[in-house]
Formats: sequence, C-alpha cells, structure tokens
Amino acid sequence: MTIIYPSAAQIDEAAALLDAGELVAFPTETVYGLGGDAENPDAIARIYAAKGRPANHPVIVHLAPEADPGYWVRELPADAQKLIDAFWPGPLTLILKRAAHIPAAVSGGQDSVGVRCPSHPVAQQLLSAFHARRLGSGKQGGVAGPSANRFGHVSPTTAQHVRDEFGGVVHVLDGGAADVGIESTILDLSRGFPALLRPGHVSPREIADVIGVAPKLPDGSDATAPRASGTLKAHYAPRTPLLLLPFSSIEAMLRRGGDRKIALVARPSSAGEWAHAAHVHFVAAPEDPQSYARGLYGLLRALDRANVERILIEKLPETVEWIAVNDRLGRAAAAFEAEE
Repeated sequence: MTIIYPSAAQIDEAAALLDAGELVAFPTETVYGLGGDAENPDAIARIYAAKGRPANHPVIVHLAPEADPGYWVRELPADAQKLIDAFWPGPLTLILKRAAHIPAAVSGGQDSVGVRCPSHPVAQQLLSAFHARRLGSGKQGGVAGPSANRFGHVSPTTAQHVRDEFGGVVHVLDGGAADVGIESTILDLSRGFPALLRPGHVSPREIADVIGVAPKLPDGSDATAPRASGTLKAHYAPRTPLLLLPFSSIEAMLRRGGDRKIALVARPSSAGEWAHAAHVHFVAAPEDPQSYARGLYGLLRALDRANVERILIEKLPETVEWIAVNDRLGRAAAAFEAEE
C-alpha cells in the first residue's frame, strides 16, 4: 500500500501548533508519539493530562537530525557521542544529566533527561520545522513525545490507533504503520556506567560493540536507576485480560475453558489441535523477534476487538534476542496478575 505522507504545508501547520503550545501526534519508526514543546512546561502538562500520566514519570525529548544534543544535557560523554554516531537517527534513547535550563517537568522532576533522534521521515520533517522556528530565539525546538495512548495501555503503531485513543481532540500526522513497532531502547549514561533501562530494537550486544563494554541489564536490583518511560511493572496492557504462560499451562487452561471464547497466540508447532478448536481464536506467533515486535501492539488492539474472554500467549525463549518482546509482554501480563 502506498503511503501518502503529509505535505509541507501540513508539516508547517503541525510545527506552528507545537510553537503555540498545542499537542501533535506524530509517527516515529517505533510507535506514534504525543508531542509537545519540550521547553514549555504548560505543553508538557497538557501531555500528562491527555495521557493520564503520573507527573513523576519522565518523557523522552525528540530531536531533529541537525539539532545539538549537547543543548539538552550538562555534558555529552564520549560514549554518548559514539552511540549517537552509530545509532541516530534511530530507536535509541540516551539518559544523561539534564541541562539546568531544561524544564524539570520533562524529566518527571529528575536531574536527568532522555533524548533521541527518530528516523521516520515525517518525524524528521516535523522536528526540523519546529527546530527552525525556535533557532531565532536561541532554543533548539525539541519535542517531548511519549507514546500517543492513554497511560499504561497498548502503544499506537498507526494513526488510526491514535484516533481510537483520543478521537478528534489531538492533531495527528499520518506516516503509515511504524516499522519497528515497539518503543526505543533506553540506555542510561547518567551515572558513569551504561545501564539498559528498557530493551528495544537496538540490542545490548550492538551497544557493547560500539562502546566496548556490555550495559548492565535490568534485573530489578538497580535501586539508583533513574525513572524512565515504559519501565513500570504493569504497562502496555490491552483491556482484555492477558496471561503469558508456557504452552503446557496454556493447554491445561484450554481444556478447562468450556465454551468461553479464548484468544491463543502461539507457535503453530505448539498449538497443534488447538489452532482449530471451535472456542479458540488462534493467531500464529511470528518466529523471529523483529516480526513479533512489529506486529505486537496491532495484534493486542485487534484482540481487544475480537470478543474474547482472555488472551493466552505462549512464553518466548529467554534469550537476549527476545529481550525486548519479552519485556513488553511481561509488563502487559503484569497488569492482570492481581486478578488471578
């Protein structure tokens, strides 16, 4: 399907809205973001209010390719520059110490800030247009942009997903379906060592190849880690109860299921006869992590519309290749743990 991107006039209109303190939903290669002027506390407050997001939960600042990341931080360590050179534009967010002139609201009150440069052409056009508007005032025109959905719910990977969340209240730029499909990798460099706060498309191995040291992986023991987007235990959740289980446990539940309509997401080799059971809405799970990630949020939204009582998802391999998808599925399932 041919994607018709917004015109130059539509990009300028969206940049003018950001300049006026309004919100604009825009596509990135990861998910759609709900954008506001990252140097305008009122615009940041509008983002939090629209999402129902806790005020202490930071948002990521999105930068134009030509912007200076050093404007946003106290200092730009050598490792940060190496990672920027290797992965920007792209799905990597760096957490660094926040410059004093950047509003604390964008960081949830912390002394750090998350920055990234997205690779989606529409995001780049919008960010460049906003950046150009702000240069005369001595500012850089960054856009604070958490995912464009209600807080804790499934992230949007199409413009229609955003409209489903907010109706006509938010101005939306349509850039087609997100190519990566899950949020950016978040790497903390604010404490003198690299620590992975949220896994994503850029893997720990790729990071290590660039900076020569493997980042600390999230294991729940890093008490000094800054708060970061999408790292709450329960997140990315559909409205339909979701369980993430080994297939042997799923099969036992299916046998007890009776006539209740249940969604099953599993590998065809595991599903066997259950792929054709009358009370099962079966979805074949992709075999590779990139395909699984790309379709994950769209799948969860579709299953919310499928009139099923619950969603059963087969657990994935506990390997580094699957770390990002496992992270999102684990947080989605955690939203329903108290109900079991």
